[in-house]
Amino acid sequence: MTDLTARTDFRLTPEQCSQFERDGIIGPIKLYEPEEMDERWNVIRRQLPDRSCAIYPESGNGKVGVDHYDRHLDIDLLSSHIVNPRLVDPLISILGPDILCWRTEFFPKYAGDEGTDWHQVADFAVGTGTAEIEWPENVDGTRFGGAVTVWTAFTDSTLENGCLQVMPGTHNFMHYDESKVIDFDPTLINGVDKHGTKRGFYGYDFRDLQVDADWKPDESKAVPLVMSRGECVIFWTTLLHASLPHTGSKRDYRMGFAARFVPPFVRVYPNQTILNEHGAEAPLTKYRTVLVAGEDKVKINRVSSVSERGYKFVPRRIED
Repeated sequence: MTDLTARTDFRLTPEQCSQFERDGIIGPIKLYEPEEMDERWNVIRRQLPDRSCAIYPESGNGKVGVDHYDRHLDIDLLSSHIVNPRLVDPLISILGPDILCWRTEFFPKYAGDEGTDWHQVADFAVGTGTAEIEWPENVDGTRFGGAVTVWTAFTDSTLENGCLQVMPGTHNFMHYDESKVIDFDPTLINGVDKHGTKRGFYGYDFRDLQVDADWKPDESKAVPLVMSRGECVIFWTTLLHASLPHTGSKRDYRMGFAARFVPPFVRVYPNQTILNEHGAEAPLTKYRTVLVAGEDKVKINRVSSVSERGYKFVPRRIED
């Protein structure tokens, strides 16, 4: 484990940078002591039902929707989380000095919940075929894409309650084609056995996106990420990752919080006014990315900056 508690500069060492480049992941890294994480989560979970300042309206249609997205824009403790130096400094080592947080999501798992499918995400087009992030073209005209995710355990994440799994070193080759359009089907949730494990993807079947229909993830290479509350892992979204089913008790739920980061030259929601995911839609009228480090020199996205207190956002560039 990488314990950064006693340090004031939390950037990765050259050896850690090499490890991240090789494996596509680093951690667990301690962001908070367990007791501090308990206090933060107790406050956050009581604020979640109040959506008076949330940027997306409640879906209210029984679908998964995007109700759990981007609450860092209206809940202070989530705002301060995405600018925590223990989180941001390693990102600077990976992405460079200028960084945007473009999305956050909660990932709960309760007793009886299925595991999450093995998957990779480069442009977040799953289900619609429309890219939500767009990297500039490389010199050869290709775009590989991806974002860097900081996945933080708000509660202990164990083998029994459905911890993350990863396959280190798989982040440089995509086994899935996100341009394919697949249908949201709620009957798939908690209903499909895959290679001996109950897995799904929030109403989608990620196998439908495979480039090679006969390819199967090599489960022998899977590494479980057991984490104490307050710890995080940092990984490319193009890394093969999944989660185990929750086979534990009802009281032992797992709550993860994923914050996703890109450099400012990556276009976020290019030419889009509606967010369409998991069978629900939400307007992007109030949406903005958050500049968590450096400068926005290119000014191609909606961007808010962070005050010196670290958790109050000031609009800098908002275009409807």
